[in-house]
Amino acid sequence: MSEHTIKATSRNVEGKGASRRLRHAASIPAIVYGGKAEPMPIQLEHEKIWLASQHEWFYASILDLDIDGKVEKVLLRDMQRHPYKQLIMHLDFQRVDAKQAIRVAVPLHFLNEDKSPAGKAADVVVTHELNEVQISCLPKDLPEFIEVDLADLTLGQTIHLSELKLPKGVEVPELKLGKEHDVAVVVARAGRVEIEETPAGEGESADVPAAKVEKDAE
Repeated sequence: MSEHTIKATSRNVEGKGASRRLRHAASIPAIVYGGKAEPMPIQLEHEKIWLASQHEWFYASILDLDIDGKVEKVLLRDMQRHPYKQLIMHLDFQRVDAKQAIRVAVPLHFLNEDKSPAGKAADVVVTHELNEVQISCLPKDLPEFIEVDLADLTLGQTIHLSELKLPKGVEVPELKLGKEHDVAVVVARAGRVEIEETPAGEGESADVPAAKVEKDAE
């Protein structure tokens, strides 16, 4: 698990007006909650958070949230974006306990698809049914992503949740709910085969000119 530090500042003023002023000043209003401490309103620099938000680790890693010099371990739990502007409107962070398991959706990284028998075949379509998976683990065991090696993928093969190679200490809670929850992650299906057009005079006749059709209809 990599360490990523996010700097923040505590704030005393809350409400829509205060949040609006923060955004005008290129800052993001946010809240930190959970654990034994009270929820704490904070603010962060928009530019730095925007850059961080372009990376997977921002969404699926334990973050070191530095609030006025005091660091807390947190997870990003919610992000509100502007409907059409490149603006982050609000963030929710949850404190994590090193001894308590957490549930997090982590991205899947698909490897070696182009080297697999299915990936090399022109008439095979490889579909990624899932791009992330919900896992449970202690904070120290949280992976930034889970690799799915497709090197041996063949036509007609399906890779299910239960076949994922999980890091030590990591489990998929959904698998405990029954076999019907062991959903497909990757499927290799036969693609469409285009039918070649039959030349005129072989089989079906060629198109009849419109003028000819009108004359025959009279």
